[in-house]
Amino acid sequence: MQTITVVSLSGGQGKTTTAFFLSRLLEGSSKVLAIDADPQANLTFFLGHEVEANEPTLLEAIIGTVEPIDSIYKLSEQTNLCLIPADDGLTKAQDYLAASGMGAMVLRNRLKQVAKHFDYCIIDAPPTRSQIVMSAMGAADSLLIPAEALTKGVNSLVRTLELTEHLGSLGAFSGRVLGVIPFRDRWFGNSQSTKSAKAIAAFNEIAIESETEVFPSILESERYKQALDEGVLLSKLGYPKLEKPFERVIERL
Repeated sequence: MQTITVVSLSGGQGKTTTAFFLSRLLEGSSKVLAIDADPQANLTFFLGHEVEANEPTLLEAIIGTVEPIDSIYKLSEQTNLCLIPADDGLTKAQDYLAASGMGAMVLRNRLKQVAKHFDYCIIDAPPTRSQIVMSAMGAADSLLIPAEALTKGVNSLVRTLELTEHLGSLGAFSGRVLGVIPFRDRWFGNSQSTKSAKAIAAFNEIAIESETEVFPSILESERYKQALDEGVLLSKLGYPKLEKPFERVIERL
């Protein structure tokens, strides 16, 4: 199983959008496990899963009250996509991970038990520097960093790469940074906004220094939100060209 964690240390950077579309595209030809590692549980919501009372989630899988396989739910009989959901109770994992001594390795070790059942695992990480995000990064073979095409996105990218380097120095992350996906790239007709152009130029400079790739942009478009709300791919709505950033990531995988 190849594990890709979608991570960025600020809110509104496109992590859940990226995790959703990668999971949906990959399920067409592969067995995919999506993991919602964000207590806000947006990926769980967009994938159409409602967490029932007393239903095991990522929290129980992390702290070990259930076997990881018991926290996995198949989204329908017609799909190759399964989910380990989250809810706001996931914040309780913070103390457990901190007390474990090496919280960054906990999720990786838990996932070893289910790796043989899947080709890919896509983890949607939370937007803050926390024990949960470090465990999500520690579980990854590859990191994918969405960053909004604004100054905030540049700062988020820098902070995320710094945390990646820190975890690498501790031996908690030994994978690769797959690349950066610019998010909400703003265009007016055939003209790119000045702010987007400057941010993406900065992404490219940072990418050269870190020897990574800048993928095609996720454009600012209501169509992404529409697809998320309906739980479907953009191609199903008649906008296959908007899936180009995610298709390029899959080519790299």
